[in-house]
Amino acid sequence: MKPIFLNVGIVGAGAMGRGIAQIAAQAGSTVLLFDMQIEATRAAQATVFLQWDKLCEKGRLDAAQVSACKSRLHCADTLGALVGCDLIVEAVVERLEVKTNLFAELEDKLSPSTVLATNTSSLSVTAIAARLKRPAQFAGFHFFNPVPLMKVVEVIAGLKTSASVCSDLAAYAKQLGHTPVQAQDTPGFIVNHAGRGYGTEALRIVSEGIADFATIDRILKDQIGFKLGPFELMDLTGLDVSHPVMESVYHQYYEEPRYRPSVITAQRLAGGMLGKKVGEGFYRYEDGVAQISLEPAPPQVDEMPPVWVSPRAVRRAELLLLLKNLGAKIETGSAPSELALTLVAPLGFDITTMAVVERLDPARTLGIDMLVDDATTRRRVLATNPATRPDMRRAAHALMARDGKAVSVIRDSGGFVTQRVVATIVNIASDMCQQNICSPADLETAVTLGLGYPMGPLAMGNLHGPTNVLEVLFNMQTVYGDPRYRPSPWLRRRGAIGLSLLHEEE
Repeated sequence: MKPIFLNVGIVGAGAMGRGIAQIAAQAGSTVLLFDMQIEATRAAQATVFLQWDKLCEKGRLDAAQVSACKSRLHCADTLGALVGCDLIVEAVVERLEVKTNLFAELEDKLSPSTVLATNTSSLSVTAIAARLKRPAQFAGFHFFNPVPLMKVVEVIAGLKTSASVCSDLAAYAKQLGHTPVQAQDTPGFIVNHAGRGYGTEALRIVSEGIADFATIDRILKDQIGFKLGPFELMDLTGLDVSHPVMESVYHQYYEEPRYRPSVITAQRLAGGMLGKKVGEGFYRYEDGVAQISLEPAPPQVDEMPPVWVSPRAVRRAELLLLLKNLGAKIETGSAPSELALTLVAPLGFDITTMAVVERLDPARTLGIDMLVDDATTRRRVLATNPATRPDMRRAAHALMARDGKAVSVIRDSGGFVTQRVVATIVNIASDMCQQNICSPADLETAVTLGLGYPMGPLAMGNLHGPTNVLEVLFNMQTVYGDPRYRPSPWLRRRGAIGLSLLHEEE
């Protein structure tokens, strides 16, 4: 198939630029790669050539295809050499003045029909285009690293971008073997915006002393199915990348509480604990492997107390059946006896609040997170309150581990771990739809392909129940008094009338 853009110029020979050059040449475009450092341009070309040779060795390309690809990738010595290109993609440093100066210089050298695109991940497309004479020919074309493997690309319209330019870029992305998603020119676009909830809420949990890094990572992987926990992910990405993005989105949204960064990452960034690439981050690495202590074995309890379950517990029938299957002696009275281990299962509230509201003895009260169906989760999570007796903590842990399923015991938290992280992710995604940043379908696609979540955030909200997510948010707002947890109108309205979060209004 003849590529939409026959001649493509790439400005910037870093990992992103050479990745875009590689897939464009493979798709049949003639590519001119330019960098201010000519030696960097030559090195990038050699790296791409080596990648094609490796693909040939693996049988993914034949020798003729590799030869054809190499014949289409050339080095440009000057910006002026890009004059005949149909499309110019910029992939230089993330500094507004550098990009605006570059495009202003380029525009005078090119045909009026040439499409200009920026690969920016955090800057305003409209702001970059402000100095251009033809802003209608300018758009965002945001790939993710490594480009050949990350199959999503955000197509971003500035305020004056022509609709046909976005259509052409989206069609070209498909020719490159990528999936295009359309985004409005807002901070973080889709992927970096939607990803704010996972790491920032996990950091907030740590800052409250609720659980350590490894425990939070284990909970979110085992209960929800994330491939990497938030701290593993930040270590992989590097805090020199992830923390500035947190700050950028937060400040560009004028200190919106939902995106509030953490002093934890600021401190670690200042201390050089960037993550895996320097051997130390949230974890310490030896030969690229995180050094994580094994979980301690469940405690041994000789005499198990009877168990009483709050009538307000979420999934109470399922919890009672679980306790029966675990061999617990279950009390059925309207109030627990003086010997009973007391279990509550709230949504959003902390264990202290539940003990006070239900007039339970806090010394014998623990909470269990029942947002996720126990049959589908690989881990159970219990939470103490400040007064919980050690013997009751041990008894609850031992009981819940009887069938071999992993158990984490955390300190008191509104929304445990899973509830508050899931609710934050779903709430931010819902508000993105409310702001019309993108369509619900494109949001789901961008997040699953760009962030590797087990499902899109709106589908996640539907799975766990929009009304449940709403209850978590409302109750967390009560516990913490923080506008961070105020529900998006998109979520509140759909939850109130039982409508799918993926439903778009006509």
